[in-house]
Amino acid sequence: MKPLVHVVDDEAAVRDAVAMLLGSVGLACVQYGSAQQFLADYRPGGPGCLLLDVRLPGMSGLELQDRLAKSGFALPVIVMTGHGDIQMAVRAMRAGALDFIEKPFHDQALLDRVHEAIERSMRAQDDAGEQAELIQRYQRLTEREKEVMAKVVVGRPNKLIADDLGVSIRTVESHRAHIMEKMQAQSLSHLVRIAVAVTG
Repeated sequence: MKPLVHVVDDEAAVRDAVAMLLGSVGLACVQYGSAQQFLADYRPGGPGCLLLDVRLPGMSGLELQDRLAKSGFALPVIVMTGHGDIQMAVRAMRAGALDFIEKPFHDQALLDRVHEAIERSMRAQDDAGEQAELIQRYQRLTEREKEVMAKVVVGRPNKLIADDLGVSIRTVESHRAHIMEKMQAQSLSHLVRIAVAVTG
């Protein structure tokens, strides 16, 4: 999916200038004139970033950022700020913004930050996809296999697992083989890493 840059600024001239700059390097963007318009029109999905002016009519950029953070908004946020708003920009970064850029901004500086934000967004999506795949594999295990896996990853030997579950060592070995196959684990240490990712 193609990355999308969301630009929230109440000045049409700024939005158009940013859109033209992004378009010059092949990046698509969607423009919003206010925080309220962004909340009404934004559709999640795909990598990208949010370029957010701190001073907006009605709901401020910081209020929008705060609301998005509470709702689990996944895209990196870059705050655009006027000269007198450095304290606000620092506040935005403390609240999770990736970076801030001062207006009037240098074209290359803005592009560098946007590219960095998009790369971060794509990595996060890859990680989320990988996590979802691991969880799916884990859910394909039977309840007994999950029990065995929990004991295997804390280093419990097969004989003791067999005693714990009242089954033969051969049965435990069979479960272990199925677990390694279903979880696509190459080694015990790999299985441990998977278990940490899946069950925390």
